[in-house]
Amino acid sequence: MKIPVFATAAAVCLLAGCATGSLDLAPASPVSPWAPDGINQNNFAVPANSAVADLSPPPAINQQHVYPLSELINIAQMQNPDTRIAWQQARQAALAVGMVEATFLPMISASVIGGYQSTRTPLPYAIGDQHDLDTSASAVVPALALQWLIFDFGQRSALQEAAKHTSWAANVAFNGMHQKIIYDVTRTYYQYGAAQSRRKIAEETLLNSQKILDAAQTRNKNGVATTIEVAQARQQVAQSKLNRVMAQGTERDALQALLAAMGISASSQIKVADAGDKPLPQTASVPTQQMIKLALSRRPDVLASYAALQAATAGIKASEADFLPKVYLASAVAGGHGRFDIQGLPSIGQQTSSSSILLGVSVPLYDGGLRAARVKEAESRAAAANETFQKIQEDAVREIVVAADTLRSALEADKAASELVETAFITFDAALDSWRNGVGTITFANEASNGLLYAKQMSSDAHAAALIAAANLAFVMGQMTSAD
Repeated sequence: MKIPVFATAAAVCLLAGCATGSLDLAPASPVSPWAPDGINQNNFAVPANSAVADLSPPPAINQQHVYPLSELINIAQMQNPDTRIAWQQARQAALAVGMVEATFLPMISASVIGGYQSTRTPLPYAIGDQHDLDTSASAVVPALALQWLIFDFGQRSALQEAAKHTSWAANVAFNGMHQKIIYDVTRTYYQYGAAQSRRKIAEETLLNSQKILDAAQTRNKNGVATTIEVAQARQQVAQSKLNRVMAQGTERDALQALLAAMGISASSQIKVADAGDKPLPQTASVPTQQMIKLALSRRPDVLASYAALQAATAGIKASEADFLPKVYLASAVAGGHGRFDIQGLPSIGQQTSSSSILLGVSVPLYDGGLRAARVKEAESRAAAANETFQKIQEDAVREIVVAADTLRSALEADKAASELVETAFITFDAALDSWRNGVGTITFANEASNGLLYAKQMSSDAHAAALIAAANLAFVMGQMTSAD
């Protein structure tokens, strides 16, 4: 008896060793690099996999064409993966409705059962050369079964209602994703336009600084200006060059942000039309209560949240129906063919067929409180969905009011910045002329040049901010619905 015990113990140890042996797949310690196939390495590099480096083909972009905002939005709607993700989610939600509707129909299944059995029975005494009696039996039974849930006190209807609300929410979210992409492309487009303006302003400022340097060198040759003034002018040129380099970097970053909003490769080469002096609204009125209600009625996030609330409410009805009986109808049709063989005797074959129709009622009696917990969970989900809906409502109202205030402030800033540019131009021209004529100082001329640069940048940024604020207000009002 000891040998089986030892054998069993050895088998248990072997199995345990196999289970813990998989630890070899993990790093040896918290500070040891992991390497596949037992390769020793002294760094934390990971093995390369060329399969993950295959990129999707870029969109067809005409390198010679200058794309306006509407065309950029069209490219984004076709290329941005977020639209395809939202589309697949909407399709999944629609299929869920179909799966619930399928439960109203009967389920029909076909099956075939076959078997073979062979038996050898020792005889109490030999009959000739035969010491055993061999028998065999085989049978094949095909069957067709039907199961149908006839009545469930509205549980499937509640599930169907919840699925339809969820599908509707997914469809609204799909349109909402397109609205978000339209806004993101619009916002980054105007930001890129502002970055382009900053770069152009920096280049103009560099030219102005070069003019001051040229004038300083001319005056120095004539014995009027000092070497210190020439050095100050050169310093101003160097500062202007640095500003231009920084503006060029900001422009490249803004272009990458635009490409990211479009959902296309960062290496894409595309020419973007200048936003130009796009006209702005004169004033931004405070949104009225009627305007806010109209915006709430068409905002995708509010509508999707309300649909989720309705789906959660329908889930309570479905959970409550678990306490009620269910009526089933079942039917089966089966046939069979069997064969029985005894050694030395003729075979015995038999064919059978049967059919049945059953009507049953299932009444749940006790489940340890599982159904009650499901109802409580459904009620909690509905309560949470209601709170979420109200929160999204309040957030939407706040976004609308803040967006209107932001637009109003942006319009005022744009107007003030325009006035600042006008005065800065006058100051710079006067300072440069006076210094050329030996009246002013180069320090004042440099200060005027810097002031003009600052004023132009402020004006460009204020104009772009006003355009973005107007787009943001349209977005939060649920009006940014197309590339037009």
